[in-house]
Amino acid sequence: MSSALDRLKNLTNKISSYERARKDNLVILQNLYSELGIHQKVEEFNELFNFKAINLSGASLQSESLGEIKKGKYLQILAIGYDKEAVVKSKNVSLGYFGKAENVDVLLKNKIVEFIIRFRFEKSFMTLEHYHVMLESFQNVE
Repeated sequence: MSSALDRLKNLTNKISSYERARKDNLVILQNLYSELGIHQKVEEFNELFNFKAINLSGASLQSESLGEIKKGKYLQILAIGYDKEAVVKSKNVSLGYFGKAENVDVLLKNKIVEFIIRFRFEKSFMTLEHYHVMLESFQNVE
């Protein structure tokens, strides 16, 4: 019985930790949104999450080489929108262009990478919530 209680406590602590991390993440993400000038392209912060994804050209987003510059490339934040009514469903939108990747200040580059990782972190929670709600519809089906 004690091990079941310990597992429940661990799970509760983990969930609580994720919720705190998510809340803190949103505050920092919103600050980066303003600091990087993304508010000039996307007027409302919450509209960011209408994009399917946000990617980066000019630097790596892979964990083993996070932030590593790709020489000869341009550092640019690209959002991927989706319009199911349009002929071309997927549309890339530039949210920020920062010039040649190797010429961008390291602190700025790191903030850009952080912005994208923080966006993806929040977007993953939104996706999780979306599928959780969808699965609820199966609970009443017998």
